[in-house]
Amino acid sequence: MSRPVPLTPEEKLAEAKEQLGLPPVVVICGSTRFMTEMGEADVRETEAGRIVVKPGCDLKSPNPLWSDPDHARALKLRLDELHRAKIRLADQVLVVGYYIGDSTRAEIAYARSLGKPVRFTHPEVDPDAAR
Repeated sequence: MSRPVPLTPEEKLAEAKEQLGLPPVVVICGSTRFMTEMGEADVRETEAGRIVVKPGCDLKSPNPLWSDPDHARALKLRLDELHRAKIRLADQVLVVGYYIGDSTRAEIAYARSLGKPVRFTHPEVDPDAAR
């Protein structure tokens, strides 16, 4: 008798979300220069019945927690890893803003490598749109 193939962690997560009856989870990505727009997108996505996760810190805004440059660099690395975890958790990605920098471009590539659907508030900035 053959054994069933074990589920991947991603499949286990999807199954658990389904069993719990959770609504879709969307992660908001984009430059933190668009934090206001991210907040507006959060409202729209929440109103549409989706759970929203997004960046929680804007390192471009002054804050005593990241005023030390060495601490800010280390924090940026931790926040990047945390955001990749949010992408893994999410069912879909929403990229906010009319500009795509290196970090956001990397997040889009990561999401697509995982097979996550990616939407844009400004579809013309999709780095893969010309393909």
